[in-house]
Amino acid sequence: MRGMAILLGMQFIGELLSRFFHLPIPGNVMGMGLLLICLWRGWVKVQWIQEAAELLLSHLALFFVPAGVGVMVYFDLIAAEWLPIVVATVVSTFVVMAVTGRVALRLSSRETRDVG
Repeated sequence: MRGMAILLGMQFIGELLSRFFHLPIPGNVMGMGLLLICLWRGWVKVQWIQEAAELLLSHLALFFVPAGVGVMVYFDLIAAEWLPIVVATVVSTFVVMAVTGRVALRLSSRETRDVG
């Protein structure tokens, strides 16, 4: 119960911050950032949230149901604009892969310099 309260509390605080400061970042993302900071600083222990996180992850597929319904509602729009959607998806996938690879290479080369 404590873990779920912590997770929901962080999401709530993130929502409040996002709305109060009119930030373009979704509140749930802000909440997860706050949770990361709290875990990093030691204010929240992993053991406190581990059971709740595992429960949510075990039912992760259910969280995609609203997105699937949204796709079905706008199917006519998606069908009309399928080419730009596919191109944007493919291009952004390769951009993310390239950037991730470059960052990984830089971090690994920095790590070998620090060790060696």
